[in-house]
Amino acid sequence: MSDAIKVGFVPLSAAPRGILVVFCDDDLKLGPATAKALGGAVDLVKRAAAAAAFKGKSGAALDILAPEGVKATRLIVIGAGKATGLKANDLLKFGGVAASKLPSGTSAMTIMAELPGGAMTSEQAVAIASGLRLRTYKFDRYKTKKKEGEEGGTRADVSLAVGDAGAAKKAFASAGHVIDGVVIARDLVNEPPNVLFPEEFARRAGQLRKLGVKVEVLDVKAMQKLGMGALLGVGQGSARPSRTVIMRWDGGKKGEAPVAFVGKGVCFDTGGISIKPAGSMEDMKGDMGGAACVVGLMHALAARKAKVNVVGAIGLVENMPDGNAQRPGDIVTSMSGQTIEIINTDAEGRLVLADVLWYVARKAKPKFMVDLATLTGAIMVALGTEHAGMFSNNDELADRLLVAGVESGEKVWRMPLGPEYDKLIDSQFADMKNTGGRHGGSITAAQFLQRFVDGTPWAHLDIAGTAMGAPKTDINQSWGSGYGVRLLDRLVSDHYERK
Repeated sequence: MSDAIKVGFVPLSAAPRGILVVFCDDDLKLGPATAKALGGAVDLVKRAAAAAAFKGKSGAALDILAPEGVKATRLIVIGAGKATGLKANDLLKFGGVAASKLPSGTSAMTIMAELPGGAMTSEQAVAIASGLRLRTYKFDRYKTKKKEGEEGGTRADVSLAVGDAGAAKKAFASAGHVIDGVVIARDLVNEPPNVLFPEEFARRAGQLRKLGVKVEVLDVKAMQKLGMGALLGVGQGSARPSRTVIMRWDGGKKGEAPVAFVGKGVCFDTGGISIKPAGSMEDMKGDMGGAACVVGLMHALAARKAKVNVVGAIGLVENMPDGNAQRPGDIVTSMSGQTIEIINTDAEGRLVLADVLWYVARKAKPKFMVDLATLTGAIMVALGTEHAGMFSNNDELADRLLVAGVESGEKVWRMPLGPEYDKLIDSQFADMKNTGGRHGGSITAAQFLQRFVDGTPWAHLDIAGTAMGAPKTDINQSWGSGYGVRLLDRLVSDHYERK
């Protein structure tokens, strides 16, 4: 896996190369090793800060070109605010801010991983390194012509000067696998739909075998035999055959029940017969953001050899308006045996998830299941793009996801479930209908999914606002965010790995 930057760790005493990045608090105080490295340039920082009204606010940056008295081409001072009680998300942001100062072309950068109180911990330094990698991600493989200055892209050799280079390097080896997982998820979401269709998606998921993941691909014939009528109904109008991919990582105790993650993988969604408006339909290449997250997560867990048994499952389809496409009014039979009246063919993701959730619940018998899906526009009306909507039948699992969301910065917000909402999807012709109408759309979608979890502890994450097209941040300048990989890796590492 290629990167725009190479990240390494050196002692705090190492001589800086290229651009020098240092940190100060909101009193412009520097760490002792930083002050020593700057020497007489400490006064230069104070003068430049006064001239630029730089106050050391968290994430703010002061850029000094050709600083006198320092062996550096540029000196960048990043504010750490109060510099006490910093969270991992703050350090990720600092890494992203530092990366934003890298020029086009090839360059070197040294980051003094020190706060006014002394050297950063290895975990803090690793968070900065992770922020660097996340910020410099680009998806431009299909551009044959680039703007002036972009021809060679940004290539950088970044050294983090730390208190314990060996410990930081060891910690980053594990954290780097998680960032690799995010990059995989971003790549999948960003790919055009003529390149990434169900069969190709399944092929790419199969590359996890190189890490020791067991990968099983169910074709249409196998799914017909299993009775996956809900999933197959969605894809029947496409020239591209549907697939379900089951991935297993056995890193825990033999025979111990796994944890499970399920992803919606609609590789392109026209809405089917209930066709979407043309405006922004191109964004529907990202309607497989849940499946992309699951593949990225399985990569992260296997690469860092997580001590847990995990099942990852993705349902891969295209929803197209062919003459053979599913119609409003059709009734399909799911793998569970429950029948579903199709009211709107654009409410297709829940049909895909219904069969995959049932398959995982019955076949794997997991401790819990978490599904991720770019499921409803309604969740964006409710929560915007800052939080994913979370629905759960299990308070313990929901609480752990909330904590993991705060720790990772991939935030979730719990939404309600209840019998009053559930009755909205009852059908007069079948066991249920696939939409409950306009009001509470994300809730009735979750109620639909709950009917297929077979009593398993379960959480549904509606990531329609966070997986694609979300506002750019200090650690993500890409259309596809890779949302969910860091969140769920944190959930597993905090609560479910065998220590």
